[in-house]
Amino acid sequence: MEKYRYIPLLIGALLLGSSVWAEPVDINTSDADVLAEHIVGVGPVLAEAIIAYRAAYGPFQSVEDLLQVTGIGPKVLENNTDNLQVGGISDAN
Repeated sequence: MEKYRYIPLLIGALLLGSSVWAEPVDINTSDADVLAEHIVGVGPVLAEAIIAYRAAYGPFQSVEDLLQVTGIGPKVLENNTDNLQVGGISDAN
C-alpha cells in the first residue's frame, strides 16, 4: 500500500499540468462543450449562457466582456485569465 500513496498526487499534477499547457480558449468561436470543459468555474449551463450572450450581442471584444454574462463573476475571470482569448472578430458580416 505504501508504494501507492503518491498516485493521487501524480494524477493531480498531470491534470493541472495539462490545463496549464493547453491552448487558450477562444470565447468567440468555441462551442458550449469546449467552454464548459476548459473554463474553470463554468459548467454546461454557464457555457450555454455565454453562447446565448454571444448570439444576442455579437462577439466579445475583450475577455472582460464575459462579466456581462449573467452568472460570470470576477473570480471566474481571475481563475482563467491566461486560459481565455478573444478571436473571430471581423468587421465583415
